[in-house]
Amino acid sequence: MTTSTHLVRTRRFLPLFITQLLGAFNDNLYKNAMVLYVVYSVYNSEAAEARFSAIASALFILPFFLLSALAGQLADMRDKAKIIRIVKACEVAIMVVGGAGLAMAWAGFEVQPIAIPLMLAALLAMGVHSTFFGPIKYAILPQHLHEGEVLAGTGLVEAGTYIAILAGTILAGWIPVEVAAAGVVITALVGYLTAREVPPAPPTIEDQHVDYNILRSSINLIRRTTQHRQVFMAIIAISFFWAVGTILFIQFPPLAKNVLFASKEVASLFLVMFSVGIAIGSVAINALLKGTVSARYAPASVIAMGVFIAAFHFVCQAWPQHMGTQLMNTSQFIAQPLAIPLLLSLLFIAIAGGMFVVPLYAFLTTVVDKSETARTIAANNIVNSGAMVAGSLLAVGLSAVGVAIIDQLLLGAALCAVSAWLGWLLYKAEQTAT
Repeated sequence: MTTSTHLVRTRRFLPLFITQLLGAFNDNLYKNAMVLYVVYSVYNSEAAEARFSAIASALFILPFFLLSALAGQLADMRDKAKIIRIVKACEVAIMVVGGAGLAMAWAGFEVQPIAIPLMLAALLAMGVHSTFFGPIKYAILPQHLHEGEVLAGTGLVEAGTYIAILAGTILAGWIPVEVAAAGVVITALVGYLTAREVPPAPPTIEDQHVDYNILRSSINLIRRTTQHRQVFMAIIAISFFWAVGTILFIQFPPLAKNVLFASKEVASLFLVMFSVGIAIGSVAINALLKGTVSARYAPASVIAMGVFIAAFHFVCQAWPQHMGTQLMNTSQFIAQPLAIPLLLSLLFIAIAGGMFVVPLYAFLTTVVDKSETARTIAANNIVNSGAMVAGSLLAVGLSAVGVAIIDQLLLGAALCAVSAWLGWLLYKAEQTAT
């Protein structure tokens, strides 16, 4: 904890921390404001709502799959701070477009033919923005931090990311959509200003040729990165984790509306509990490991996550039928006898998930040479995004064939067992390496 508080007072960490925090906040304010508005104000069908939520998630994830190899090369071969400033400048333009789509939806002007496609286009562009920023926010840490500070820095970045997700998610559920439209533009402008304060981070290798062939560079990057056994195991384990997370995030809004008969504020509350839990788990695992990068607790953490997902499923299954015509607001929802067990199960799903995934991200930046960290994160993003897109498509397919959203939760629990096995293999590889 002392290391953590020390880091947030240093210029080599604080501007990056604030910049990535604002980026995560804006992503979630925009995405959730859009999804919640469409689910609650445009569509009136569980299948259509789940399909839109999945399409939105897939569009945001797709650039990670296609462009991460290019992003990783540029981050390792160019000044990382300069790329951050370019990316954050682009965010301002993207949010002007997205904010216009939200404003049109609020005004009821050409919602389906123009406003929704405009919002989805901006969401896709934000995925591109995050694809190029993602490798840098982790890869820059070993370059600016001392060896004993990397795990603490990674934990702070991860915790800060989910606190930002929390704040963006809360606001998306509670503020009017027209306020969100202005908010995303203002946040992007502030993020650009903080990005200008990130210290230089020049490449640690000689200038090399950047391969702009997306397919070839992606294949070569994954092949080269996964030759390292520990890195390969960490990437696969993280990918299964995010497949589970994607399935859960897709289900939250339609599940809240159609199974729990709750308002969009309650759907936002679900995402809030998830984000709080990830932040708690991120900090807790750093305290348990005392700064040592290890997968020691990974198998037990993800098994616990699967158990709590199953518990969440059974609580949802036992939820009583709502007799009124109005969806419950937050106070009415919390007054329900099963509300506290439901929220606690969500919280513990996320705490266990944070404890599982943070050390694995630290693996990716500490077991390879500093000159390769961004490309390692990029390879991870490619595989992760493929797993997340697969999770999105699986959710769409299950909804299309009539599998209830509540029953799809058990798929997430089953995938946790696979993640636990992979975490155990990673720990064994770690023991062998030492």
